[in-house]
Amino acid sequence: MHTTGNTLLITGGGSGIGRGLAEAFLALGNQVIIAGRREALLKEVTEANPGMRYVVLDTSDAADIKRVASDLIATYPSLNAVIHSAGIMRQEDLRAGASELEATVGTNLLGPIRLDEALLSHFLKQPHAAIVTVSSGLAFVPLALTPSYSATKAAVHSYSQALRYQLKGTSVKVHELAPPYVQTELMGEHQANDPHAMPLKDFIEEVMGIFQHSPEAEEILVERVKPLRFAEASGGYQEVFTGLNDQFSARA
Repeated sequence: MHTTGNTLLITGGGSGIGRGLAEAFLALGNQVIIAGRREALLKEVTEANPGMRYVVLDTSDAADIKRVASDLIATYPSLNAVIHSAGIMRQEDLRAGASELEATVGTNLLGPIRLDEALLSHFLKQPHAAIVTVSSGLAFVPLALTPSYSATKAAVHSYSQALRYQLKGTSVKVHELAPPYVQTELMGEHQANDPHAMPLKDFIEEVMGIFQHSPEAEEILVERVKPLRFAEASGGYQEVFTGLNDQFSARA
């Protein structure tokens, strides 16, 4: 992905990884539009970052995606990139029937797919374009406490591979950004302050370094996520899976 010269939409741009990436790309001179459901938060972020714009978007709502995508293309005809960072991650006790499947699938999986569908014909007309979908290290080694989240991220990985293959030879590049456990509020304030998690600032800096030095990279992988990403290939999957889940179960 080019790190300059973009008109870039970032979903989930009001907080966490989405906001961090939005601020980093804005600092490089890109036109950045952040999207999310909470207008007050989006307004706060854009006021803190002069030149950044926002649009209210519920990525779990198919009709809202179509409406917003159409408006964005009309308002920003140079729009050529999207980073899908909106997501929800919730603990589930499947024995008690406490599944968050529909909400999680709607936001984490259907949202990016529908938004890609709404933007793709426009992107194909651009000299260069990019689709970046945030998956997770849990796409490769699932966390049992969050089964629906892990499943959607595994699906995002599969979808990204298929989309990339279909778009080979076009102007649209497809990237998958797979974070490790990062200090965000994805699962609440505890995660944002957890010393076991990677500091958000460090994560954003490493990610932007990869984008800048390896713009053709299909997967954007910081060092801390590689034990999860390559657990199966290394032959140590069961050990990594057990260690990960024992660790988080002990804290739950």
